[in-house]
Amino acid sequence: MAFTPLHDRVLVERVESDEKTAGGLIIPDSAKEKPAEGIVVAVGAGAKDESGARIAMDVKEGDKILFGKWSGTEVTVDGKELLIMKESDILGIIA
Repeated sequence: MAFTPLHDRVLVERVESDEKTAGGLIIPDSAKEKPAEGIVVAVGAGAKDESGARIAMDVKEGDKILFGKWSGTEVTVDGKELLIMKESDILGIIA
């Protein structure tokens, strides 16, 4: 990958959601919402505190995460649609 996020930013690839509801109904493409789950592709070095020391990132490459519906900025890197967001936009890591 030719892209490295800066500071406390994270590059995320969305994970596609199921095409069926729990009841078995098929959801058409026009009614699907963008998924709020993703895989961390790359992470920055971390933000700096007041003394200039790096604050370690809580996420790492390969983590499956949950983020807010309107989080991040869509970018295209190497032909892939990805999101770049601040670490604070991430709601949690899915085990």
